[in-house]
Amino acid sequence: MIRLAVRVHRANAEVALAELLELAPAGVEEVDLDDGVVEYAVYGQPGELPSLPSLEAAVGGALVAVSTTEVADDWAERWRAFHRPLHLGGRLTVRPPWEPADSAEHDIVIDPGQAFGTGAHATTALCLELLLELPLPAPGARGALDLGCGSGVLAILAARLGWEPVRAVDFDPLAVAATEENAARNGVSLAEVRRLDLRREPVPPATLVLANLLAPLLLRWCEGAVSATTVIASGLLVEEADRVAAAFAAHGLREVARRGQGEWAALRLDAVSWLG
Repeated sequence: MIRLAVRVHRANAEVALAELLELAPAGVEEVDLDDGVVEYAVYGQPGELPSLPSLEAAVGGALVAVSTTEVADDWAERWRAFHRPLHLGGRLTVRPPWEPADSAEHDIVIDPGQAFGTGAHATTALCLELLLELPLPAPGARGALDLGCGSGVLAILAARLGWEPVRAVDFDPLAVAATEENAARNGVSLAEVRRLDLRREPVPPATLVLANLLAPLLLRWCEGAVSATTVIASGLLVEEADRVAAAFAAHGLREVARRGQGEWAALRLDAVSWLG
């Protein structure tokens, strides 16, 4: 078994991932590295993996390095060991299917197949923390939108917390499929799961928008209309948080909470008219 890894600049990671998934639709592993670099890796037998020229053409100017390594025969067990449950107090456990349930108030099972993991990444965990702290939605709320849904874990928790109807969108068709599968696995009904290109399409209005996206995509959203009462924005480097908060403030959304973990930050932004 061969592991083919491509390292790209984090600012171009979303675009690079979309292109790589065209070459490797079975899924891409994602690892955050230092110095503003993300590593994407695919696995396969020699001759099954994308060619180096195809990878270089797909990633373009975002490319930092390409490497190949042989993987030990026990790679499947090592892969399982990499995906551990996420525990947030006694309120939430997010776990892969092979881990046992515990006594948490909300137990969510996420298959870490494809490129999306189980929700343990810092950006997702921070978003989940802020979501758990929100008051219950008021009658007449327009529900929640998971913008850049990935595995669907944010949409699933939002539905469990009563933020219905819940919709989920993502640029990657594999994320759409993974969200549908994980919602069904957890007995959650989502009002809509579909593909959306944030660079070309407007973001649907919602009372709550959960946006675990890189800063350039969040800023792109702010270039158009932002129709939400509360936005939880994650996927930010610590040094990007102030700029993103200012962009949402221009749409009447004021920062009311900030969380950090390592180099990552997440914001809760509420409409000024709603805060009073």
